[in-house]
Amino acid sequence: MSLLMAVWPSLPESSLLPVLQIAHQDPSPDPDLWLRALGELLRKDLGVGASTEGASPLSARCQRQLQGLCRQLGQGGRKLRWPHAPDPKKEEEKDKDSQWPGKRRKGPEEESASPDGERAPKRFRCLEKEEEKEAGHQEARPEHESLESLADGGGASPIKKQPAMGAEPSEAAPSLEDAKGLPESLELPKAIQDQVPRMQQLLRTFGEGLEGLEGAPPVELQLLHECSPSQVDLLCAQLQLPQLSDAGLLQLCTWLLALSPDLSLSNATVLTRSLFLGRILSLTSSASRLLTTALTAFCTKYTYAVCRALLGPVLQAPRTGPAQTELLCCLMKDKALEPDMQVLMLGQILELPWKEESFLVLQSLLERQVEMPPEKFNVLMEKLYKEGPAATMSMAYAKLMLTVMTKYQANITEIQRLGLAAAIEFNTTFLRKSLQAALRHLAL
Repeated sequence: MSLLMAVWPSLPESSLLPVLQIAHQDPSPDPDLWLRALGELLRKDLGVGASTEGASPLSARCQRQLQGLCRQLGQGGRKLRWPHAPDPKKEEEKDKDSQWPGKRRKGPEEESASPDGERAPKRFRCLEKEEEKEAGHQEARPEHESLESLADGGGASPIKKQPAMGAEPSEAAPSLEDAKGLPESLELPKAIQDQVPRMQQLLRTFGEGLEGLEGAPPVELQLLHECSPSQVDLLCAQLQLPQLSDAGLLQLCTWLLALSPDLSLSNATVLTRSLFLGRILSLTSSASRLLTTALTAFCTKYTYAVCRALLGPVLQAPRTGPAQTELLCCLMKDKALEPDMQVLMLGQILELPWKEESFLVLQSLLERQVEMPPEKFNVLMEKLYKEGPAATMSMAYAKLMLTVMTKYQANITEIQRLGLAAAIEFNTTFLRKSLQAALRHLAL
């Protein structure tokens, strides 16, 4: 389940949902509550099921013990020192008087300074409100309960309000904007926030020219590896990446592609959406050479991210026109696109509802003679001849049919040939005779 949470943007939702349903319907008398919690978080990311806004997927006991663990780690400050064994005599007094170093404020009579004055890590700070809410009606509990008992407890305990997140998620990217329910603040780490002015200056410097394209990426960009997807989205907004010039975009992509290690799939998806999606949807004429170069280079390395955040959304957008279609066709024809990445692109297109632009983009891809597995080719053929009645006057559809029958004639079975013949009968374009001739050639 943890692996699915890490790679779900690259997987089809139609395949993920049955897995989640199986996990949710575990008939075991003692179900794994952590497994169920991960499943609920993944369902939230996918945006399926009933609304669980403000609810925690963890049981009440899991929440208490997780908070206890965070308190233990928080006592060590940034070094995360493990605490000593608890003193039973001081346990109750400790629970009443303990507070987050440098952050939590109590009444004057309870206020005490942190031993080292060090600020607690931000990842634990989001639990403070929960502690304050429970302090009035919970008895003190030992903080060192065994982690093996985390699965013991009842169902999910509703929480009226999630911890303050610092910023509202963007409507443009709801699935990757934040991991809903995770105790993480939408604040940039201080080390990264301090570098934002420097990064802004670098982008302004190279925004109008191509100097330094071959240089090593600034060390500040290495901090992207320390950001969650929601923090990357916040950083993109602060750097105003969607407003970059095409020259600045190419410069930034060159830096990003030179980073080592590579960006995570989730962060690359967020960057793809921020850098390219709005820019491409707003095109009213052919894309510039700089934009085309930046997109094809980024796609070569992060094809999964481009498929998920760009290819599908652009093909489904109501504003998609000739400029967007031309750019996607250019992307499909890029010689640097590896065969397995071509199959990935094909799979993404096959999952979408088809329209005129889809026919053109798909034809550009299939011109490459994609080496697809038989089951993928069967799906392609089924969709192809099922589109016939709705595309009687479409030249793009006729050209797509002609491409399939000429480039993939060795793969077409007799049953598929009959399906194509039925689809050709609906076609009214001047290519009908060419289609019929290609069909006769298949019969031979």
